[in-house]
Amino acid sequence: MSNPTRPAELFPLILGSTVHDIKNSLSNVTRLLQHLAERSALAQTGDFKQLQFETSRINHSLMQLLVMYKIDCQAFGLQIDEYPAIDILKEAAAQQGTLEQLNGQRIEIDCDRNLLCYCDFQHVGSALGAVLNNAQRYSRRRILLSAGEHAGFCRFCIEDDGNGYPEHWLKADLRNPGGNDWLHGNTGLGMYFAAEIAAFHQNRSLRGYASIDNASRFGGARFCLFLP
Repeated sequence: MSNPTRPAELFPLILGSTVHDIKNSLSNVTRLLQHLAERSALAQTGDFKQLQFETSRINHSLMQLLVMYKIDCQAFGLQIDEYPAIDILKEAAAQQGTLEQLNGQRIEIDCDRNLLCYCDFQHVGSALGAVLNNAQRYSRRRILLSAGEHAGFCRFCIEDDGNGYPEHWLKADLRNPGGNDWLHGNTGLGMYFAAEIAAFHQNRSLRGYASIDNASRFGGARFCLFLP
């Protein structure tokens, strides 16, 4: 008779199944909110927009958790195709559009319409959206999304006009969240997720990666995602 599965081995399976169930329920909530938005004047209120944003944010967080679960189980793969880089930037901006309105911020896009990128559109857009969400928390008024060619890579950047990254973040390994502050919410999970997605993109000897600095054109933080 085989040994029963130990609790430590069961937990990843239970976690994956639970996250799927939560995502399904959240999808129903999102659809109900959309129906309500189409039929009620409440849709124009700040509280309703905040509710829509928070449900969207939870959905993206669950998606990231599922992806990292699949990566841990060695069951994750990309769907690579050719896309205009500007469409990826617009997708990231659209994901965070409600927060832009609530905070009175201005998101600008700077990208050549002819620039193409070979990548997984959904996961790269979500990764940039997660980092953009973080930038919106710390910026004052302006955020710039840009893309361009850089040393054999397609480089996506998110720049803001906030106070910049603290020194301990600038020294951190974005693909190793072990030293981050998990207890106080400042986990850098969005940057970790983006760095992991970038690393799955490979072209011959080149592998994607992410970097951070305080070289924003607006004087604040800058996050860059490099895809070969």
